[in-house]
Amino acid sequence: MLGDAERTREEIARVVGEQRDRIVATWVRTQEITLAAGGAVDGDELREEAETIISCLYEGLAGATPLDQVATRFPPLRNAVTDLSHRWARLGVSATAIAGAIFALKDACVQVLADEISDLGLRLDAIELTNRLLDGAGLLTFQTYVDSREEIIQRQNRQLLEISTPVVRIWRKVLAVPLIGTLDSGRAQIVMESILQAIQDNEAAVAIIDITGVPTVDTAVAQHLMQTVAATRLMGADCILSGIRPQIAQMIARLGIDLSEIITRSSLADALTTAMRMVGDVWPVEEKPSESTFSNVP
Repeated sequence: MLGDAERTREEIARVVGEQRDRIVATWVRTQEITLAAGGAVDGDELREEAETIISCLYEGLAGATPLDQVATRFPPLRNAVTDLSHRWARLGVSATAIAGAIFALKDACVQVLADEISDLGLRLDAIELTNRLLDGAGLLTFQTYVDSREEIIQRQNRQLLEISTPVVRIWRKVLAVPLIGTLDSGRAQIVMESILQAIQDNEAAVAIIDITGVPTVDTAVAQHLMQTVAATRLMGADCILSGIRPQIAQMIARLGIDLSEIITRSSLADALTTAMRMVGDVWPVEEKPSESTFSNVP
C-alpha cells in the first residue's frame, strides 16, 4: 500500500492532469483582471504561460523530485517560472504582481483539488502540499525578478561609464580621454580598457588623459592613473596627463604622490602641442627625436 505522502502526490498529479484546462482557465481569468487590463500581458500570452507552467508542474509531480522542491529543483518547472518572471519584468510588471500571479495559480489548483478529492484527510494533505510547492515557486519569481533588475542596473551602469569616458581621436596618432567627475576603481578600469583598445584600433602613438573635470585626486586615483600609463606604454604608446589645476597640484604634493615618470601638462592645449611634437608634426618625420627626448618636453 502506498505511503500517505506518495498517495497524496499521486492524487495531486491525477487532479492536475485531468483538470489542467480548468486550472488554466481559472488562472487566466484572474490574471486578465490584474494584468491585461493594464496592457502588460494579453490573454493569449497568459494562456500560453499558464499551460506551460501547469504542464511542467504535472511532469514534476510525476517524477522523483521531492514534492516540496518540485518548483525549485525540477528544471522544467523552475525554468518556466523564471522565464515568466524575466519576461514580465521586461514588460514592466512589478515583482509583487509576478509573485501574486504564482500565488493565484496556487489558489486555482487548491480550488480544483477541493472540488475533486472527496476524501477529507487526503484533500487537506493535498492542499497543504500544493501550498508549500507553489509558495516556493512564488518566492522563486521574486528572487528572479530581483536578480534580473540587478543585472539590468549593472549593465546600464557599465554603459554609462563607457559613455562618460569617451576616447577621441583628435590628431594623427593622437587620442584624448577627457574625464569628468569622480574616478573610482570601476571607472578607472573602463578608462584603461577604452584607451588600450583605441590605441590598437587607431595605431595611436600618444594618449592624452585630461583630468580638468576631476574634482579630487587621491592616492587611489593616482595609482589608477599610473597603472593606465604603464599599460599604455606596454602597447607601445606614450601617455600625457593634462588638466592639473593648482589645487590638484598642491594636493598631489601634500600626498607625496610621485608622478615624475608621467608627462604632465596644465591644459589640454599644452598636451596637444606636446603630443604633436611627439608624433613628428613639428619636427620633420626623419628628424623625429627618440622617446627618451620627451621625458621632459618643454
